[in-house]
Amino acid sequence: MIACAALFLLLFLIAPLVVIFVEAFKQGWFGYTQAIQDPDALAAIQLTLLTAVIAVPINTIFGLAASWAIAKFSFRGKQTLISLIDLPFSISPVIAGLVFVLLFGAQGWWGPWLSERGIDIIFAVPGIVLATLFVTFPFVARTLIPLMQSQGREDEEAAISLGASGWQTFWRVTLPNIKWGLLYGVILCNARAMGEFGAVSVVSGHIRGMTNTIPLHVEILYNEYLFTASFAVASLLTLLALITLIAKSIVEWKVGRDL
Repeated sequence: MIACAALFLLLFLIAPLVVIFVEAFKQGWFGYTQAIQDPDALAAIQLTLLTAVIAVPINTIFGLAASWAIAKFSFRGKQTLISLIDLPFSISPVIAGLVFVLLFGAQGWWGPWLSERGIDIIFAVPGIVLATLFVTFPFVARTLIPLMQSQGREDEEAAISLGASGWQTFWRVTLPNIKWGLLYGVILCNARAMGEFGAVSVVSGHIRGMTNTIPLHVEILYNEYLFTASFAVASLLTLLALITLIAKSIVEWKVGRDL
């Protein structure tokens, strides 16, 4: 069984990673750096980082608020909120992108009104951020909800009974108890935000140097038979995945040690 598992990991995980870096350095270090330093590649990297910097904090705040409300309070509409949080998991990212085009595109519901005011959503950075927000907002909430439910309400109730306010209870009791779970959710959210392809591809318009993120730039390079350059840029996402895996393992170790 162990041998079968090791063989599976070798064929479907380790081998593809090795191929990516072998192809990326096929023309040597000079060819690799040239592909990374290409203006279009740098623009794609910058846009990807910008999107993550905007989307991840917003989803973190939403995930904290939603998980705190769901796990610690009883209110009408709780199941509806949980269903809405799970919605991006059940909808194809491409369909989500098409929905944004229908809403904010030139022929969409609000497109003409936005165009009259010079506001560009589709084929512009705001559309990319919106699409990324949609596909990534469940990660923090879905990580924290079971953790906070398993912890119960006893600590918060004890703090409130001792005279702490709601915010004091959150900052001094709830947040310290979930700090590693929160970091875990943020890591997953960031990895998905930087690697998202489907929804972003629909709303971006594939404008070189303007609306291409790293995954879209890799696709364009590969379609133009610039294989070494495409693998060089793809290696950046691979490094992100490896860093995410290491960070995830460290967080899991910390959580296990604290328990």
